[in-house]
Amino acid sequence: MPKFSYVAMDAHGKETRGTLEVASQNEAIGRIKEMNLFPTKIVEVDKVSEKPGKKGKSSKPAVRAAKGGKKKSALDININIKIPGLGGRVPTKILTTFTRQLATLVDAGLPLLRGLRVLEKQEKNATLKRILGELALSVESGSTFSEGLAQHPKVFNRLFVNMVKAGEMGGVLEVVLNRLAQFMEKAQKIKGKVIAALFYPVAVIIVAVAIVAVLMVWVIPKFEEVFQGLLEGEALPAFTRLVLGISRSIKDNILVTLICIAAFVTLFILFLKTKFGRRVFDKFKLKMPALGPVISKLAIARFTRTLGTLVSSGVPILQALTIVKETSGNVIVANAISAVHESVKEGETITAPLENSGVFPPMVISMVDVGEQTGALPEMLLKIADTYDDEVDNAVAAMTSLLEPIMLVCLGGIVGSIVIAMAMPLIRLMEGVDAGGGKDE
Repeated sequence: MPKFSYVAMDAHGKETRGTLEVASQNEAIGRIKEMNLFPTKIVEVDKVSEKPGKKGKSSKPAVRAAKGGKKKSALDININIKIPGLGGRVPTKILTTFTRQLATLVDAGLPLLRGLRVLEKQEKNATLKRILGELALSVESGSTFSEGLAQHPKVFNRLFVNMVKAGEMGGVLEVVLNRLAQFMEKAQKIKGKVIAALFYPVAVIIVAVAIVAVLMVWVIPKFEEVFQGLLEGEALPAFTRLVLGISRSIKDNILVTLICIAAFVTLFILFLKTKFGRRVFDKFKLKMPALGPVISKLAIARFTRTLGTLVSSGVPILQALTIVKETSGNVIVANAISAVHESVKEGETITAPLENSGVFPPMVISMVDVGEQTGALPEMLLKIADTYDDEVDNAVAAMTSLLEPIMLVCLGGIVGSIVIAMAMPLIRLMEGVDAGGGKDE
């Protein structure tokens, strides 16, 4: 009978390791669940390691390699690595709609397998349609729904998989699916509002850059030719010479300018890929004027909603904090969550590391503290998330109302300065003509 080495967590998040001698992986999962543990990794011990004379060589069980015809267990592959090319991306909006539809079907009493088949038939997105077919086959062959989801890490993140797993273990899959659908819908709504608010400023900036580029490369050089013929060697005004010089530099070195811009963008991207660069940029995003408050409030809303949804769905607090850290999207916030994880692991409270991080405002810390003391932490976290969703709306409106006049003034100032620079020689020429006419009289 094959042996399976497993890693599991108890209800308090404590890690447990062991070995089981069972007929199959599914039976191993069942045995682990009977011990009130949550399996996170199950691998079959290689039969080669059981040959005589090789038992004492290593305390770790050998695992079948994925190459050369040898196989790793499905659960180990699903949870611990991402398989390249296993499935394409699915737009968040389509995934949110699928989650809501599946939650509705399961909540109405339809079996999960039949619900997947129904959604597969009506799905128009080719990638999701294929994945739904694979999920249905996985469930039909005896795997759990969460195991099937874990086979597609590009589409279903750890938050999605772990919430479904908690729902399966607690026998409340329909409840968890509804919570997951609500979570995704609210996240999509907030994201849509931010994108819509940023669309206008970004469009104005693009148009402004295009206008200035056309003026500098094509329009201003024409004026320079005109000035040379009209002023007959007279010196141009200093401001006009400055603008003409900038225009000449851009026109004569347009290829070098483009290469410099491309090099700057490339170096900036490489800088962001370093730990130091990512930390500096993420800290700057939280502190930058106008946009910083929006990003900060978004990070707090995401943290509280994700953690509250996971904990209320039955995911152990330590495991939930690990997932929230991975989905935070900001290194500074992730470091604060990591400190919270270590604090909870040592049996301490959540509030102290939150306060020390400097990321979370006093109101959030106070509400989390009340939630901890009253035993209603998930509910309190979700209330904070709802509050900050409204705060994000207000911050986005304030940012938009502030950026619009600033951009218009900047654009008007740049274009106006160019117009003035080109008009100054013409004004001098007209003054010269008027002065000449007065002397003749």
